[in-house]
Amino acid sequence: MPLQIPIDAITSRFGERFNSVRSQSLGTRFANLRPISEFLDIKRVSKPAHFGEVQSRVNYNLSYFSSNYAAVFVMLSIYSLLTNPLLLFVIILVTGGLYGIGKLQGHDLELGFARFNTSQLYTGLLIVAVPLGFWASPISTVLWLIGATGVTVFGHAAFMDKPIENAFSEEAV
Repeated sequence: MPLQIPIDAITSRFGERFNSVRSQSLGTRFANLRPISEFLDIKRVSKPAHFGEVQSRVNYNLSYFSSNYAAVFVMLSIYSLLTNPLLLFVIILVTGGLYGIGKLQGHDLELGFARFNTSQLYTGLLIVAVPLGFWASPISTVLWLIGATGVTVFGHAAFMDKPIENAFSEEAV
């Protein structure tokens, strides 16, 4: 079963611009990755002359390199989790705890010295995970991720010039 990205709720607010992104599988999303040599072509990097050119470049590059930008976001997400091991531990703890409690299928957990029902297990997981979650500072990690992705993606999109064949096709009237 292909993994569906539930971004319809987010992209529906932006109108028709993101219609192609809605309800795509991960395989489809990353199928049109541009080659790294094209994505990091330093011969096409130049300072835009005016703000109109910045807008034109950003509009073109956001659609042209969209899969590459998604890959940049994924890599920065992995980096942010690897540099915040407590947050990574909390995510693994909660995921593993929910999976383990689900595997009990409503039955009690019987240890040699005690018996715990599912509501006690969920409460125990909550009591442990919430303080650890606050201590792991997920909000600052998400804000860093948004900022780093925004600077990287919009910086690349603004300074990467369009291919020559596209520049001439726009000027033809």
